[in-house]
Amino acid sequence: MSIATELEKAPARRQPKKKEQLGWLEKTLGGIAGSIEQAVFTEEHSRKDGWLQRRDPRAKLGMFLAVVLAASFSNSFWVLAFLYLLTLVAARFSKVPFDFFVKRVWVGIPFFAGIVVLPSIFFTPGDRPLALHLGSWVIGPSLPGLVGAVVFVTRVGVSVSLAVLLVVTTPWADLLKSLQALHVPSVFILLLSMTYRYIFLFLRSAVDMFEVRKSRVVGLTSGNEQRRWISGSVGNLMNRSFKMSNEVYSAMLARGFSGQIRSITTFRMTGRDWLALLLTISLAVGAIIAQRFL
Repeated sequence: MSIATELEKAPARRQPKKKEQLGWLEKTLGGIAGSIEQAVFTEEHSRKDGWLQRRDPRAKLGMFLAVVLAASFSNSFWVLAFLYLLTLVAARFSKVPFDFFVKRVWVGIPFFAGIVVLPSIFFTPGDRPLALHLGSWVIGPSLPGLVGAVVFVTRVGVSVSLAVLLVVTTPWADLLKSLQALHVPSVFILLLSMTYRYIFLFLRSAVDMFEVRKSRVVGLTSGNEQRRWISGSVGNLMNRSFKMSNEVYSAMLARGFSGQIRSITTFRMTGRDWLALLLTISLAVGAIIAQRFL
């Protein structure tokens, strides 16, 4: 085979690698923006006519805190399973899709919670049915450690499920306003509101910057050029974010902002809201008491 033939085939072998680098960056930015837009910034489920959607946001926040505290104080797997069953029932009557709700929680929770609790499985004293004896060393998971790990992962799953259910059934603005009932500082609520509004804006700006560059570049670029463009784009995006924050704050001051968050939504607790709140608190207290007998 001649040298000319090798030179003709060389660019064809390098081209997919460079295209793959560009495709990875494009898919990463687009995937992050699309996931946040679909999972956080859309309020499709909060506009449905479900059981939780009809409750006052302050009542839902109190219900959420009661069940989370019950799950935090519980060391019984059966009590946690009962609380999770109540969460699934509430999600069903709130018209939240089952697969959407379960996947949002249990796809990553076992992995991340398992990493945290993994050392306790081996260092907790107790019976070790699958122990490996290496001289004076006994290596293997202990039975109390495995039980504690299952309880810990279940507790995390219940708490995250409750948080997801609260967010998807409550508009973000109403959820932030309900925090005022707990006397949360206005600065904290304002930071959450601004973060919610602008994190997706800057992610979308990053995707737009990549699309503009892609439309203006003809041919292939080297890895060093791509890395220089990425670092420069990150710096440009940070500069734009600081500039926009100053402009937004100046516009807020010009329109009479004095540090107090105001909303046009008016909350009113009805009898059903009070009944749902009292029932949830009663179930949470009952779960804490029941775990002492299990």
